Amino acid sequence: MKRILFVDDEPLILEALERSLYCMHREWEMRFANSGTEALEIMPQWTADVVVSDMRMPQMNGAQLLNEIMRRHPKTVRIILSGFSDMEMVMQCIGGTHQFLSKPCSGEVLRNVIGRALELDAWVNNEELDAPKGGLDQVSAKIAQDPGMTAKMLQLVNSAFFGLRRQLSNPTEAVLQLGLDTIKSLVLGIHVFSDVEFSGDAGISLQELWHHSLATATIARRIAQWERQDQKLVEESFTAGLLHDVGRLVLAVNLPEQYAQARLRSKSELLPLVDAERATFGASHADVGGYLLGLWGLPVSLIEAAMFHHRPGLCKTRSFTPLSIVHVANVLEQSSVSGPEVALLPQLDDNYLCQIGMFDRAQIWRRLLGPGVAAK
Repeated sequence: MKRILFVDDEPLILEALERSLYCMHREWEMRFANSGTEALEIMPQWTADVVVSDMRMPQMNGAQLLNEIMRRHPKTVRIILSGFSDMEMVMQCIGGTHQFLSKPCSGEVLRNVIGRALELDAWVNNEELDAPKGGLDQVSAKIAQDPGMTAKMLQLVNSAFFGLRRQLSNPTEAVLQLGLDTIKSLVLGIHVFSDVEFSGDAGISLQELWHHSLATATIARRIAQWERQDQKLVEESFTAGLLHDVGRLVLAVNLPEQYAQARLRSKSELLPLVDAERATFGASHADVGGYLLGLWGLPVSLIEAAMFHHRPGLCKTRSFTPLSIVHVANVLEQSSVSGPEVALLPQLDDNYLCQIGMFDRAQIWRRLLGPGVAAK
């Protein structure tokens, strides 16, 4: 049974939460704390799988609490409840929080968010998916238990992105054909993007973002293969490409109106989107994505690719890594865009590519991919 800890200094709010979530009492063991201090006293003896905290509380606010829980209990999923007026506090805890929910938040929304967080955490940390070899049957069986997952995964592996010569009809074939690491990445990506609805206020569509992420991942995989890199780097590059824009998902879902404002500001002032995001939120989607992948405990190479894919020169690593590949793949994937938005497209960091000895290779990759990259 999963343990969920709710923290709020208002007793009436905690009572309302307990009533609205009573239907989950057979699946979740729930406790309620009136302050951050009380929550920290509970955790050592009763470590919660998820902590949901209000933002504005006396003595210790939600940002301080979740940052402390991150330090003491890094595997705990951390969710904050906040209003628009809490934006400055939200920026303080963006590295310590997995999910932000706007107030007021219904019991149904809270149940769905906690459920998805627990499900995603289970997939990220699943021992079968982490099995280095010989786990093909177990992984295939795990996927097959979820009909929706099976259908989505088979739809993807049979799409033009992978260019397979024949249609695959079951998870076992997919695992054997594409490899365990690629399937793991697809499963993770599907879970990240599944059951998420953008409001029209965000200004982007989930399909658009998923298409860009999958196309970038596919290009990244090709580049790593062309450079005859080992299989580990090939698959890490694919995963990094799939997750590089997860920060856009977080901002668009949780702060849709402000995200739309950032996009409008980018176009009206001819600012790169990452700069418009920083002006609006105090952090870009790359910053948010890097923090999130770090909170999930994913490899450093994936965190670097998410956090620095627009500005790889800020990363201290000076070698050929998934960051190098995703930086180029992200630029090339959008190179087929035309019209006035061309001026806002991300550009290759030529200085960085020269420093890692890949400037000339990047031009070759562009020629190999040819025009209309995103459509392939």
